[in-house]
Amino acid sequence: MNLPSYNIRQLLEAGVHFGHQTHRWNPLMDEYIYGSRNGIHILDLTQTLTMLDTALSEIHKLVAKGGSILFVGTKRQAQQSIAEAATKCAQYYINYRWLGGTLTNWNTVSNSILRLKDLEAFDESQLSLFTKKERLNIEKEHQKLNLSLGGIKDMKNIPDMLFVIDTNKEAIAIKEAKKIGIPVVAILDTNSSTDGVDFPIPGNDDASRAISLYCELVSKTILDGMESQLGSAGIDLGEAQTPLSEDLPEDKVLEQEVAGEVIPEDINEADEPKAQSGEVKAEQKSSDGTEDTTKVGVSEKLQDIVKADVSPKTETAKGK
Repeated sequence: MNLPSYNIRQLLEAGVHFGHQTHRWNPLMDEYIYGSRNGIHILDLTQTLTMLDTALSEIHKLVAKGGSILFVGTKRQAQQSIAEAATKCAQYYINYRWLGGTLTNWNTVSNSILRLKDLEAFDESQLSLFTKKERLNIEKEHQKLNLSLGGIKDMKNIPDMLFVIDTNKEAIAIKEAKKIGIPVVAILDTNSSTDGVDFPIPGNDDASRAISLYCELVSKTILDGMESQLGSAGIDLGEAQTPLSEDLPEDKVLEQEVAGEVIPEDINEADEPKAQSGEVKAEQKSSDGTEDTTKVGVSEKLQDIVKADVSPKTETAKGK
């Protein structure tokens, strides 16, 4: 198990230790609070470090067994980070609005996902058959479904674990997961409740840098868990991994290129000995008494010229 490396300095730089104002705290978070400063609670990062490691270990074990993770974070600061992290590690996410019954009433939600896929299958030629008002209604319906279900449209079944940002805002999701028995990993701020959370991580759930750090660590852990799953299945990761650089040419192409560079020089070098051997053979034939083809060709031409000169003379002699 190779969990991503992190330390307290990274957590401090991301602002994980900052909580809410002291009068907005939840007494259930008392054990995770280090103190207060300028009317703001400060979280104990030593506990955060330990509990974050525990949560990442559980995520790695689950993914290594073939499980799936659902990222949930609908607050504005978390929407982009949640979508990027889930897409990076090929998992699912909900970052716009949690529809009631997403887990407990999965059959109905799956029908809505089928409707979304049907709308995405429309092309320009099919849309041209509708009137302008009907096309606008189709586009609005598609946009609405895509915002709510776009991150889970490829999810075949309910997930095996939830990763939640801000338990107060996602209280319905946590209740549904608790009812079904799905474990929940959640970021808990000083105003959050620990009810229904199996693996709490005390930390700031409002700062975008802190949320990006959480999502990055979880996505790296999931990717490592997927590699462990492939390795345990006997799949050679070296063969399965696509090279980052350009594809190398095949052996045949390399042989042709090498042959194209080497053969012309070899041919020129090979022609010289052939020419020399041809001259030697011609000399040998002439010395042996055999007829030289070049000489024979010249003598025949001379004979033709002589005959051409002699024939007019003979005709004039006959005329006389």
